[in-house]
Amino acid sequence: MLHSCIALRKPQEWISGIDATDATGRVAAKFDGWAPELTALITDGEAAPVLRPINALPIGHRWDRTPGVTLLGDAAHLMSPFAGEGANLAMFDGSELGKAIAAHPGDVEAALTEYEQALFPRSEQFATESDANLEMMFGADTPAGLLTLLTGGEQN
Repeated sequence: MLHSCIALRKPQEWISGIDATDATGRVAAKFDGWAPELTALITDGEAAPVLRPINALPIGHRWDRTPGVTLLGDAAHLMSPFAGEGANLAMFDGSELGKAIAAHPGDVEAALTEYEQALFPRSEQFATESDANLEMMFGADTPAGLLTLLTGGEQN
């Protein structure tokens, strides 16, 4: 069975407004005029499309300290997958949180504060990269920016 992944940049209302029985037609309509061999990847599949919105926290998102509680992984820095760093950040967060707890035995608040002080700028860096890559893939200049990246040309 062949599975295709098709990505569109649409508002949440567009996604939630699609009737499951017409999802294939609505998605395929966005590729009107493309080569039939490509649109067949949408229209001739054996399974109905699974619509998955991409959610992201605002770049620079921070929270106030809540005693005894912190976040890591996607809960701390939910972003689009276009930086390719989600799992890496989650594992790094766990490692950094563990090191902070070990460095402050008996003082969980000091450990969580230290962890969050490093977490926020790190999260912002990768969220910015992810957002820039999302824009490169789906922005007004697409596909020029992606082609420039892939061919090693000068980027704006």
